Amino acid sequence: MTEALPLLVFLTLLVVNAPVAIALAAGALAFFMAAQGVPIRLFVQRFVAVTESFPLLAVPFFILAGLIMNEAGITRRLLVLAETLVGHMVGGLARVNVLLSAMMGGMSGSANADAAMQSAMLVPEMERRGYDRAFSAAVTAFSAVITAIIPPSIGLILYGFLANVSIGRLFLAGIVPGILTCALLLLVVGRVSRRNGYPPSRAVPARARERLGALGDAVWALMIPVGLLGGIRLGWYTPTEAGAIAVVYAVLIGAFVYRDLKLARLPGLFVEAAVATSVILLIICAAQAFGFFMAWERIPTRLSQAILAVSDNPLVLLLLVNLLLLAVGTVLEGGAALVILTPLLAPLLAPLGVDPVHFGIVVVLNLTVAGVTPPVGTLMFTACAISRVRPADFVRSAGWLYAAMAAVLLLVTVVPALSLWLPGLVYG
Repeated sequence: MTEALPLLVFLTLLVVNAPVAIALAAGALAFFMAAQGVPIRLFVQRFVAVTESFPLLAVPFFILAGLIMNEAGITRRLLVLAETLVGHMVGGLARVNVLLSAMMGGMSGSANADAAMQSAMLVPEMERRGYDRAFSAAVTAFSAVITAIIPPSIGLILYGFLANVSIGRLFLAGIVPGILTCALLLLVVGRVSRRNGYPPSRAVPARARERLGALGDAVWALMIPVGLLGGIRLGWYTPTEAGAIAVVYAVLIGAFVYRDLKLARLPGLFVEAAVATSVILLIICAAQAFGFFMAWERIPTRLSQAILAVSDNPLVLLLLVNLLLLAVGTVLEGGAALVILTPLLAPLLAPLGVDPVHFGIVVVLNLTVAGVTPPVGTLMFTACAISRVRPADFVRSAGWLYAAMAAVLLLVTVVPALSLWLPGLVYG
């Protein structure tokens, strides 16, 4: 009874569309109330203990840094730079959309934030220039996947915390898969644009002087990911401290170099960051309490035994885990799925020789790709809501984009070197 009741409560609340954090907390509370020999006060202890984690402080810092950068005009300067680089190509504005997400990956760390920002900023302009609105929304949502794996990624921070893996290594491991994703999306967007006759966003290529000018204007923004990764690798600061440094840097650049950031806006940005952080941390707290129930009932061990009964080949298991992650991610919000599944799956594959850094990239990438997939994909619904596009039209226009994501997932899964080469080069 103590094993079935928490799961039943959790699944029932999910079916009736209760918030994931509430479903997890209610399921955990049902266990503590029904189990013999488990004091109910442990529920509160398990719920709040995780908030004392130093690595988790990186989450609110990077969320706040991303909000400040948007307010400071950094996004606009990156957009100008992206247009000078690819705007003259067929489907120029769609390519700018993809390239901007790659650049923003080193700034915001949040795929949902990137999708929301670019849906409001680029989709209307793409439609005015003759692009199909559903395709424009799809490009925006799919390009936001890049943001989730190029550092500093909030998903990678959470995985590193949950799996006890070096966040610095995870940040480096996300760079090559992020570039690969960007390259394949640019290729696919160009192909679709050529077939549909979508025009360049500018008549002629930018001159070298114009590109250098745009680069010079954006260089302060582009220095952010370089400074963060370099400082972490040299031991000057931890990933958490890097988040705080990113906030200070963004304020200084926005207020005193670009002069677009009004200091009076900072209290409002602090409130926005606190609200966004509270959503994530509430899920983490509830998942930790729910995780106590699963550990007590030995559910991870039994799940491991069931999966290993299928095969002990690491590649086969990784491919099966890919399918599991995609399936779960299509019905559960990505952050919640990450918090629930990481403690279950990471210990399963490590003894078989699967590198935990490589596995972290696989997990975060899968759950982010699930975000553009019906029925619950948060990236899809964010782009559709802001762009006023029906999800059915979104899916119909995104066939080649889904194919590109499938190729990325397969390559990143079966070629660990894509994730591990750069951390190995830097850390040895």
